[in-house]
Amino acid sequence: MRPIYQVVMVKAYDGALVLTDVLLLIFKIVYYICESVFSFLIPREKSVAGEIVLITGTGHGIGKELALRYASLGATVVCWDLNQESNEETVNEIKNKHRTIAAYAYQCNVSKREEVFSVAEKVKKEVGDVTILVNNAGIMPCHAFLDHTTDEIIRIFDINVLAHFWMLQAFLPNMIKRNHGHVVALSSVAGLRGLPNLVPYCASKFAVRGLMESISEELRISTKGRSLIKFTTICPYMVDTGLCKKPKIRFPEAMPLVTPWETASQIVMAQRRDYRERSVPQLWLTLNTMLRNLPDNALCCLIDFLDSGVEADS
Repeated sequence: MRPIYQVVMVKAYDGALVLTDVLLLIFKIVYYICESVFSFLIPREKSVAGEIVLITGTGHGIGKELALRYASLGATVVCWDLNQESNEETVNEIKNKHRTIAAYAYQCNVSKREEVFSVAEKVKKEVGDVTILVNNAGIMPCHAFLDHTTDEIIRIFDINVLAHFWMLQAFLPNMIKRNHGHVVALSSVAGLRGLPNLVPYCASKFAVRGLMESISEELRISTKGRSLIKFTTICPYMVDTGLCKKPKIRFPEAMPLVTPWETASQIVMAQRRDYRERSVPQLWLTLNTMLRNLPDNALCCLIDFLDSGVEADS
């Protein structure tokens, strides 16, 4: 049995270590808060010139605007879409506007793992190592939950969720090997708050946020904070791409549909500034964080007052 003074000394030593850790923790928290405020006031945007950017769903809408935006910034653009004709049109538009920029079109069904890996290998051989991956492809059937067919629900998750897994499995290993890369994933404002007529879609977009947060944290822990790979999750409001066929907006002047161009610009900005999560417009993410603290009944009253969402497809 140890003498009492040894026990006291050990406890005092352990207490001193804990106190030191607490003080160090407080210092780090204050430092990173100050760093965040400074970055907000004076944002720094990294260059994407020379990077190889792969974007899914580039045949139209947000994906097409992202491809054009990255090309204008000097990046090599790799366009993936199931519709080869519209995908080629995007690439041709890039080449006509930016004659010195390389752009490539590949047809791929991103919900099929084997096809993703096959086309990914082709990209590696013909273009090079992808350094920025933008998982944009998605579908949004709008029905009451019980009106969704089993096949439709499976398809929503195949494209909106599982495709993200297959793309990460195909491209993340090389990013980890080089300790360089950035992954951008499109969630949605519907991934912040559940909405009627969008139950499977909302669930899929919540899943994307969970995937991105988890993979980012796993990489941070496994590398002891040495990973330089960045992850950005984007939550757009209703975008005028045709996916949202029957938007319901009580105050359209205050809450208008967002254009694909504006959305793409905000996504590229968020990626270049290394934001972890951002909504388009940014107001929605801030409001969601604040309003989640309201009592449930109060939040429901506010939602009923705004009366916004989507009507079921006919």
